[in-house]
Amino acid sequence: MAIDKVTSASITDSAVTSAKVASGVLQPNFRNIIINGDMNQAQRSTSVSSITSSGYHSLDRFRHGINSQGTWTISQASTVPTGQGFNKSLKMNCTTADSSPASGDYLWIEQRVEGQNLQYLKKGTSSAESLTVSFWVYATKTGTNIVELYDKDNTRHICQSYTISSSDTWEKKELTFTGDTTGAFTNDTDESFSLLFWLGAGSDYTSGTLATSWASVSGAAANRAVGQVNHADSTSNNFYITGVQLEAGTAASDFEFLPADVNLNRCMRYFYKKVSTNPYGPLCQGMQIGGNDCMMQGYHPVKMRAGPSISVSGSWAVESGTTNAVFAIGTQRSNQFGWSNQQAISATDGSGAICYGNNDSSATFLASAEI
Repeated sequence: MAIDKVTSASITDSAVTSAKVASGVLQPNFRNIIINGDMNQAQRSTSVSSITSSGYHSLDRFRHGINSQGTWTISQASTVPTGQGFNKSLKMNCTTADSSPASGDYLWIEQRVEGQNLQYLKKGTSSAESLTVSFWVYATKTGTNIVELYDKDNTRHICQSYTISSSDTWEKKELTFTGDTTGAFTNDTDESFSLLFWLGAGSDYTSGTLATSWASVSGAAANRAVGQVNHADSTSNNFYITGVQLEAGTAASDFEFLPADVNLNRCMRYFYKKVSTNPYGPLCQGMQIGGNDCMMQGYHPVKMRAGPSISVSGSWAVESGTTNAVFAIGTQRSNQFGWSNQQAISATDGSGAICYGNNDSSATFLASAEI
């Protein structure tokens, strides 16, 4: 049976819209530079409270910049825009207010990106791609907010403002930034770029003129967040965001939903968490290598960005032969593929060993290669 060819005549003009086209191609896979933009992954915790400092606290890949601007509970929420396909959002809940930020205070949500993932943007050339950011936002505080693209490699940035018009109402925002013909991204696994959503800022960041064209940040920090409202000025304030997408081109396409396993694997390149899950859940295996030395070894679920820092909490136990000991991170080595830890335990040379939850179903093992 012959199969008819697809021709230009079989595609009507009405079937092709700007929302379906990004950077000259029909919705390429992985067009979204942002990982976990649908906020579905939260390996560290679905809710953390009393947050007053910068770091990765809750949802995967989203870092918070906080410098003396309120106290926050950060969580994965089920409040989402209706009928858009989302089931999770990132929530910021102000629990201690700061209505008068000092000059150097700041508050933002960001995602950092490896340089090797950005080469197709052709930054630093005459063919540099424009970038479009789209997202859904819901906030108690109305008014002007700032989105910033920050080029760490060349200390350059560009900013745009958007307005939250209605309190506690989901609103979709789309912002397009021109391509930067100055300064290429380094082709490596380190941080080259970040997308920042400002939530508050002191005068060090607001007293200039908003940098709506690409410019140097050096000596011009005052141009980063001009006009930004203060979401930390009341304990009644909440800020939700979801559907974060950053893509090449001058128009926002529909949000790119990825399968949950693909999304999780992308997150685990930067961080993963193992939990015992039952009182004797296994962690890793090893072997007695001599005297009181037992070498335990594990493998990362995916190749990580770099050799991670490793930590454990709760109670893990090592058993070699008939000997038991408490497992602790001591002399450990790690790379992108796996890790080993030299455990002090006395057993017969060559004996196999296993590490498991020591009657602790919530014992955890963390590996972080964040940027």
